[in-house]
Amino acid sequence: MEWFEAVLLGLIQGLTEFLPVSSSGHLEIGKVLLGVETTDDLLFTTMVHAATVLSTILVFRKQIWDLLKGFFCGLKDWRIEKNDAGKKVLVCNDQTDYLLKMVLSMVPVLIVGVFFKDQVESLFGSIYVVGVALIMTALLLFFSDFASRPGRKSVFPANGYRNGISYWQAFAVGLGQAFAVVPGLSRSGTTISTGLICGVKREVMAQFSFLMVLVPILGETFLEIVGGEFGASSVGALPLILGFVSAFLSGLFACKVMIALVKKAKLSWFALYCLVAAACIFIFA
Repeated sequence: MEWFEAVLLGLIQGLTEFLPVSSSGHLEIGKVLLGVETTDDLLFTTMVHAATVLSTILVFRKQIWDLLKGFFCGLKDWRIEKNDAGKKVLVCNDQTDYLLKMVLSMVPVLIVGVFFKDQVESLFGSIYVVGVALIMTALLLFFSDFASRPGRKSVFPANGYRNGISYWQAFAVGLGQAFAVVPGLSRSGTTISTGLICGVKREVMAQFSFLMVLVPILGETFLEIVGGEFGASSVGALPLILGFVSAFLSGLFACKVMIALVKKAKLSWFALYCLVAAACIFIFA
């Protein structure tokens, strides 16, 4: 991989990470267009994903700090009480409740990463897998837009949950994230759509979707580093560094601009884009 190819792929990753169009799918498309052969090397993909995670941390630094501060300061107030139904429940502050829901949402993708890593890695490098997954992303976006349109009554209760999301909704969103390890199946699109279908409001899902991915991707990057993947990588140190910087800077810009767009724009427009991208793959690949 040449240095300019790494910069371009980093830009693609950063600009598409926060839109429901699949950054991993666009990375695979970019590799095909540039003629980059990295089928057996996922380190570059992991590094540029980590770069956009760091840009997310920078943009959401206040919210993250408030969550961590509230969690550690509220540990002394944890207690078990009986609710109105007579069931024992954990009583904690809002920050702890939110973090616990985030942790629960990470369980499905953790299971996939531990037990199905080889199967997931085998999907990368096939542009046709990306095309099929983009179609699936489009269908999910269309359905969630239909299910959450104003005036339509949701089959799931949407009110009364602390922090705007329940534990079962957080787990359902986590299941969506686990399936989104497939290249072309948008992680943000899948998680946001799953949340909307389950009755979570869009403004709640926009933040929850971007925060819930922080630990899994940073954890994966750490394991790649301590596992000696840098030495086994077919991508040189310079392209890795330039790709990381490119993804971080473009992700920093995209995170600030695109989150507001995702909150307001109809997901159907992104679904149409995914269908067009998939059609181009099957026609010209």
